[in-house]
Amino acid sequence: MSAAIDHNRQIALAKLFGARSLSLPRGITSVCSAHPLVIEGTLRRAARQDEAVLIEATCNQVNQEGGYTGMTPADFRTFIERIAAGIDFPADRIILGGDHLGPNPWRKLNADEAMARAEAMVTAYVEAGFEKLHLDTSMGCAGEPVALADELTAARAARLARAAEDAARRNGRRLPVYVIGTEVPPPGGATHALDELEVTHRDAALKTLEVHRHAFTEAGADPALQRVIAIVVQPGVEFGNANVALYKPERAQKLISALHEMEGLLFEAHSTDYQPADMLSALVDGGFAILKVGPGLTFALREALYGLDAIANTLSCDTAASRLAATMEDIMLAEPRHWAGHYGGTVDEQRLQRHFSYSDRIRYYWPDARAAAAVDRLLARLPETIPETLISQHLARLYPDVVEKRLAPKARDLCLAAIDAALAPYTAATAPR
Repeated sequence: MSAAIDHNRQIALAKLFGARSLSLPRGITSVCSAHPLVIEGTLRRAARQDEAVLIEATCNQVNQEGGYTGMTPADFRTFIERIAAGIDFPADRIILGGDHLGPNPWRKLNADEAMARAEAMVTAYVEAGFEKLHLDTSMGCAGEPVALADELTAARAARLARAAEDAARRNGRRLPVYVIGTEVPPPGGATHALDELEVTHRDAALKTLEVHRHAFTEAGADPALQRVIAIVVQPGVEFGNANVALYKPERAQKLISALHEMEGLLFEAHSTDYQPADMLSALVDGGFAILKVGPGLTFALREALYGLDAIANTLSCDTAASRLAATMEDIMLAEPRHWAGHYGGTVDEQRLQRHFSYSDRIRYYWPDARAAAAVDRLLARLPETIPETLISQHLARLYPDVVEKRLAPKARDLCLAAIDAALAPYTAATAPR
């Protein structure tokens, strides 16, 4: 890491951490999930490492109208803090963030109405104590192009920043830090096979910063500019339904050089799911110090649940298809809105993707009461202590920890361990050296 990038890292992460008296890491993992086991696993790892944790909600997932989780920002905060209290994790070590905050949930409305709702959403996030806001106003609304000009995008982002600043002052909340920029993979990953992605051009990154500076000044949001900590860019990292585009540091060098002209700023990398530890570390070395992960964690949890289901079937001499998978298939076929526009191909190819796609759109269905009941039935079918030989057969990634007595062969512990294993490369990449 160059001296300039290291200097930027210290400034940006210090702003993110606020008054928290913890040593600054090299980078930080942003966990984007609303699954309670993922949140618990994240908090347990942070407790072992004695570090703060950054947990983010997206605009579609959580907003003032409930989002697809049914939670408002205040509800989401209560949800996270309840899990933290259950394992004695200090609430003051949790940093809450909002991702892609903008008119996206209401983009079918006209721009005035969609932006009014986006302002109400940002206000609700700030009132609930969210400290990190990614402002994303790049999407066109009714009657507009799909992608907007940089200047209009920046002007709308500045409008949301002004709303956030006003809300923080009215409610006595800490003034938030901001992330700007919108050159990111589509939420949940790409839907097509990936070859080689185009890395954000150096000049485009610099232009993003310049047009936002101008727009914030024009909107009277100059103070917010001082708390912009990162820009979202595309470093060549993404995942599709069936493959992952791995980071190639040599392709991002020109982009990385732009940080030398961005005093105190970092890059935020989206869709880093499934990247190996050395690639995550290389991203942090290059100034991509905020690493977003979400589907990769619920993918790991789904693997564990399906493995446990296979174990339960073996123990009961049940040779029928996996009971949990069959239930999930019924739910997804009955309510296809979360996957139908994302999975293509033949009927068999779509079935495979519904359960095993890297984009993991099955994650939208775990909160369904029928899915939750099926998971409860699965856990009830399993013995308190699961035979090591069946863990070797169906949960091979976890077997070494079980056989060496670092992990109890219990169903819930195995689920948490699967999530923890997916998080481990992020800890290795971001920890101080």
